[in-house]
Amino acid sequence: QVQLVESGGGLAQAGGSLRLSCAASGRTLSTYTWFRQAPGKEREFVASISWGIDNTYYADSVKGRFTISRDNAKNTVALQMNSLKPEDTAVYYCAATPLYSLSPALMKYDYWGQGTLVTVSS
Repeated sequence: QVQLVESGGGLAQAGGSLRLSCAASGRTLSTYTWFRQAPGKEREFVASISWGIDNTYYADSVKGRFTISRDNAKNTVALQMNSLKPEDTAVYYCAATPLYSLSPALMKYDYWGQGTLVTVSS
C-alpha cells in the first residue's frame, strides 16, 4: 500500500520561501505531483516529476519560482517555493501515479496525501 505524507507547510511572508516535503512509503511509483487548493477554489496542478527519468513540468503560475525535486535514497519529493505570493496560499497535496505522465489531471492520480497548509501574508 502506498502512503504519502506531506510536511513543511506554515506561514510565510510575501517574497519569502518554504520547502514542502512528501514522504512516500510502499512501492515506488513513476510520477509524483504537487497540487494545491485555495479556499473556495478547485484543486489545481502545481508541479510534477517523474521518478528515474527526472523530467519535470510546472504550472505557468509557479514557473521560475518553485522547484520540484526528488531524493531517491530518502524516497521523498520536495517542493521548494521561493518568491511566495499571497495567491500561493492553499493546502498543498502530494499525489502519485504508476504512469509516466506528468499529467496535470487530478483523475490520473491514484494516491494522495492529506495535505499541508501554506499561508502567505502580504
